[in-house]
Amino acid sequence: MRKTSQLLAGATALFLSTSALANDHDPAALQAKALQDDIAWDITEGLTTEIGPRQAGTEAEARARAWAVAKLNRLGFSNVRNEPYMMPTWVRGQETAVVTSPFPQKLAVTALGNSASTGDKGLTAEVAYFPTLQDLIAAPDGSLAGKIAFVSHAMKPTQDGSSYGAFGSARFVGPNIAAKKGAAAIVIRSAGTDYHRNPHTGNTNFDEGVTPIPAGALSIPDAENLERMIERGQPVQLKLVLTPKNIGQQESGNVIAELPGSDPSLGMIVIACHLDSWDLGTGAIDDASGCGIITAAAKHIMTAGQPKRTIRLLWAGAEEVGIWGGKAYGEARKGDHHALAMESDFGAGRIWRVEFNLPEAATPLADEIAQALQPLGIGRGQQKAGGGADVQAIIKNNNLAIIDLQQDGSRYFDLHHTPDDTLDKVDPEELRQNVAAWTTVLSIVGNDDSDLSMPAPE
Repeated sequence: MRKTSQLLAGATALFLSTSALANDHDPAALQAKALQDDIAWDITEGLTTEIGPRQAGTEAEARARAWAVAKLNRLGFSNVRNEPYMMPTWVRGQETAVVTSPFPQKLAVTALGNSASTGDKGLTAEVAYFPTLQDLIAAPDGSLAGKIAFVSHAMKPTQDGSSYGAFGSARFVGPNIAAKKGAAAIVIRSAGTDYHRNPHTGNTNFDEGVTPIPAGALSIPDAENLERMIERGQPVQLKLVLTPKNIGQQESGNVIAELPGSDPSLGMIVIACHLDSWDLGTGAIDDASGCGIITAAAKHIMTAGQPKRTIRLLWAGAEEVGIWGGKAYGEARKGDHHALAMESDFGAGRIWRVEFNLPEAATPLADEIAQALQPLGIGRGQQKAGGGADVQAIIKNNNLAIIDLQQDGSRYFDLHHTPDDTLDKVDPEELRQNVAAWTTVLSIVGNDDSDLSMPAPE
């Protein structure tokens, strides 16, 4: 009997020891393990190799959702499912641009999402040049009748990506403005920073009641070449062929998975990426790497043992063409008990800054996180965290706390929405640093019982 008691005592001690190891959420230890991570690369490589381009509403995006559900199940997440919704779908057609006079030559062009078609025969017209969007805005109404507007800008690389916000409006609203002023079509200098002959696509939108016009983006070298032609003082004629079409309402969806927490009363952490991509490249940096990063971090937390807070993964669909997935999630899940939102959707460059938007009572939590991230070369920013596109709706609907892990965007807009968005542009070591940062944050927040309820907005 004494020997049996000793064996039971030993077994109990071993169980308790194993249990303690299984629930080891020490941020420093998890950070070190995450710096050896291969899960994020496996997801990024697999998604870009086995699926490739994943334009929203297409058969490729549907295959990506099935792939994601299978992958998340194999990784051991709970409640893995696809939550479908319908959305209007636009697909690409032919794309050519040719200067017909006075200096005949081809230009590299791509259609912007929601562009109208020129028809198969194309459109030939004089180019009306505007060095900036403000110059286009200042043009008299009706002055562009029968012409192709050409809008340039001065976007430059920035670490925080702020240049995109400053100059991306040439794409966001330029076509709508040109249409209102009577233009037959518009081409813009791509919203990007590279000097390859790779035009950057991306979505544009037309106001209700405005008839869409053909809208394309020129590669930056070709846009500058067109500017030089115009500077020579002769009228420039351009033949533009863009034949995209709208194929009506198609199914998209959000893939959701969870790591259940031990205390549902604390509210869940939703961590997001987007599964869709533009069709020109394979969507490695935008945003397969983001899905790899958040999923790998959550898996490291899972391996360490059950956290207090539930961690929900949102692989959003249809972000590129109107944030349809984020909006659908915000509406369908606004009744769920969320506490905090985070998103990875800015490539795979090193994280260099952390920003917070937490209640004042959670200041010690923010201090702990900032301190724990320092070994990874991450400093604390002074701006309030704003969250990513796919979590905006749920943040607004539920008034959520936010943490942003800001990636270095110095090279991001060389690749963004181009054929160059491919796996070889992802640095495995920088990817691991992202995973380590996310794992560190989730290990702390996931096991913290602070009240993260935000004050009512003013």
